[in-house]
Amino acid sequence: MASDEQRNKNGAGLTHFGYQQVRVDEKQSRVAGVFTSVAHRYDVMNDLMSMGIHRLWKRFAISLAGVRAGEKVLDVAGGTGDLTRAFARAVGTNGQVILTDINAAMLAEGRRSLLDKGTAGVPLVQANAEKLPFADNSFDCITISFGLRNVTDKDAALRSMQRCLKPGGRLLVLEFSKPLLEPLARAYDQYSFKVLPLLGRIVANDEDSYRYLAESIRMHPDQDTLKGMMENAGLSRVQVYNMTGGIVAVHRGFKL
Repeated sequence: MASDEQRNKNGAGLTHFGYQQVRVDEKQSRVAGVFTSVAHRYDVMNDLMSMGIHRLWKRFAISLAGVRAGEKVLDVAGGTGDLTRAFARAVGTNGQVILTDINAAMLAEGRRSLLDKGTAGVPLVQANAEKLPFADNSFDCITISFGLRNVTDKDAALRSMQRCLKPGGRLLVLEFSKPLLEPLARAYDQYSFKVLPLLGRIVANDEDSYRYLAESIRMHPDQDTLKGMMENAGLSRVQVYNMTGGIVAVHRGFKL
């Protein structure tokens, strides 16, 4: 699968929004519309769509991050702050966690969720993952959880995150990926395109946004392609950890 940067060059300024071809400058606004629409029901829908399994996926990613006391962590596209809360506990009073999201509605939900669950003092920054507003070599660990597939130029985002890592720092990408077995892939397709939009309509009154989310998963690079993209962005020792038969994968790479 071609990278977004390659697709933009070959497609005369076009990229994908789900299965639709749209202008590169249009995708960001359309994705913003999706997440503004779903922000108020985001956590509920995550639980329903994954039957709660997303919590186990995130727990595994958090353990792989290996965040320690005193470290500085950046949670990109952090949404409602599930990873941020865990990292804030891990770094303690001598460390720092910053949550960023490009979408103001998601940031507002993140702020509310963090405060409601007793996590105060976390800076929240509205920022585009492709152009992070932080100095080079700033963070010990950077994570992006279920956010990379919505980025217009994934290559630029990976380079931006690599730039912000300290030497020896690690980047973790938790994202939907490609099922490893064909029977699972067929069942997953049925669930994604029949059940998810129905849940979106019933619970969030927004069938179209959840259809986009299902389509965006299918358009996301597979495990090996994303591994190569991370290596091309300057990350080393990139490893892939499949979960739930490859429906979700964690990619971890280091800046050496």
